[in-house]
Amino acid sequence: MKAVRFHEFGGPDVLRYEDADQPVPGAGQVRLRVAATTFNGVDANIRGGTMQGPIPVSLPHTPGIDVAGTVDALGDGVDTVAVGDRVIGFLPMTGVGASAEYVVAPAEVLATAPTTVPLADAAALPAVGLTAWQALFEHAKLTAGQRVLINGAGGAVGDYAVQLAKNAGAHVIAVAGPHSIRRVEAAGADQVIDHTSADVTARVTEPVDVVLNLAPVDPAQLGALVTVIRDGGTLVNTTVWMPAPSDDKRGVTGVNLFVRSDTDQLAQLAGQVDAGRLRIDIAERVPLADLPALHARAAAGALPSGKVTVTVAG
Repeated sequence: MKAVRFHEFGGPDVLRYEDADQPVPGAGQVRLRVAATTFNGVDANIRGGTMQGPIPVSLPHTPGIDVAGTVDALGDGVDTVAVGDRVIGFLPMTGVGASAEYVVAPAEVLATAPTTVPLADAAALPAVGLTAWQALFEHAKLTAGQRVLINGAGGAVGDYAVQLAKNAGAHVIAVAGPHSIRRVEAAGADQVIDHTSADVTARVTEPVDVVLNLAPVDPAQLGALVTVIRDGGTLVNTTVWMPAPSDDKRGVTGVNLFVRSDTDQLAQLAGQVDAGRLRIDIAERVPLADLPALHARAAAGALPSGKVTVTVAG
């Protein structure tokens, strides 16, 4: 089979589009014929070798933590899926990724793919959709009627976060760049702040219950966002290299989010897609053979905002 792998850590040039052995599923695993995976920023960090502490991988390594595909073979003891099922999943970060024609995955991380979108497009849902879900509902405990400010709403996680927060009945203030404003408005934001032309804190005229930070802002900017949170509110931060600030005197809690696989949550996300309540927005689709070039474009800061999928099979 064809796969993209790296045999040493380094820049995008270490990625090779090459032949690899087709994997065999072990107990509790399934083999998937991959329809698509995606590019995530963590893929570049793993490839560069900077994540060997928290996310150790063996070489050669195949990147791609998102997967959408069709079940091709079952390992012993698997009875939750069947050959031919169309599924999506958030793969273990330390394991072999889905930038290949076939990948082996734990059956427990797989959920039924939404049926109203092409299977390859559904690869754009797991990692970023789960990040948005866990930030809003697990950590921030967002409920109807609350106010949430989403900083970095123009990215892939932000797009889902805006939609999910609106679906939950929240008032959404979205902070984005000028090129993402229309997309953020289309996702349902009640107020959009262009961070390049306005002081975000000055534009928030009423305290919010939750701040969700998805942007790599400097610590001073992140700290300033605490001031717009009501007493007892929550700031959830996904840029975990920078600790989430808090305000103990006012009971404002800062939470650092490390996304994890959750099949039930993923199934609920897929259900919202099929119900027409959650839109999967693809910024760009590239073929598997072009993944090394995609990593090079990411390193140069030349990727579009939104999610880029890597198509493997039709």
